[in-house]
Amino acid sequence: MAEGTVVTSREGAVGVIELARPEKFNAINRATFTAMVAAMEAFEAEGSGIRAVLIRAQGRNFCTGGDLVEAQSMEGDSAALAEYLAFMNGALTRLEASPLPVVCACQGLVLAGGLEIALACDVVFAADTARFGDQHVHYGLIPGWGATQRLVHQAGLRRALDLMFSGRWLDAQTAGAWGIVNHVVPADDLAEAAMAYCATLASRSRPGLAAMKALARAAGDLPLDEGLRLETARTVQIMEGPDPAEGIRAFLDRRRPRFGG
Repeated sequence: MAEGTVVTSREGAVGVIELARPEKFNAINRATFTAMVAAMEAFEAEGSGIRAVLIRAQGRNFCTGGDLVEAQSMEGDSAALAEYLAFMNGALTRLEASPLPVVCACQGLVLAGGLEIALACDVVFAADTARFGDQHVHYGLIPGWGATQRLVHQAGLRRALDLMFSGRWLDAQTAGAWGIVNHVVPADDLAEAAMAYCATLASRSRPGLAAMKALARAAGDLPLDEGLRLETARTVQIMEGPDPAEGIRAFLDRRRPRFGG
């Protein structure tokens, strides 16, 4: 299904959100994130059968950032700019808050807003030829969609400041070493590798994956003892559902589990 700047589809139990402005290097505008949020809501809907989401992009580059023409239209209007930034930030926070695992597949240039999309996803695949960076310093700007926060959490303070101060690009291997990327694969294998990973996630217990994601994302904001209490409570909750019993039966029967979710 086409949604203007985004194309959505499904492959089995995997929902796909595809950035579709290759002629603009997949620059992000409000319409892009509006369609992305709508797609996430549809994928999460009861009975949709979607167990994982893959974000990918058409063309040679994943995304080179926000649409500067759209941003320039708000020059001098602080109220409009604040509302715009709140909306764009909310869209990326929506990815983090989704109970579904969100996987990102990046090729070519992954810059500024493109980097901020990747930082908001749960797992990131990168082509070995991909380049990651923050470009805001070149325009007298600062990141406005979460990079000043997520980049510090994922790469560390000094690395985050270095990347933002310098405006330089990281190769995929360095982005992996910094914790920005999980898997670096040959460029020709990117689409297949990311989809195969998502298909594996789709065979897992949906409530189990959702609980793992929620607990892990809360961990950085909670004292350890509070996080452990929350983990215990969620473990009891999960054990009361049907999937653990099916998983144990499948192990004893030496077969693959058939989770209902």
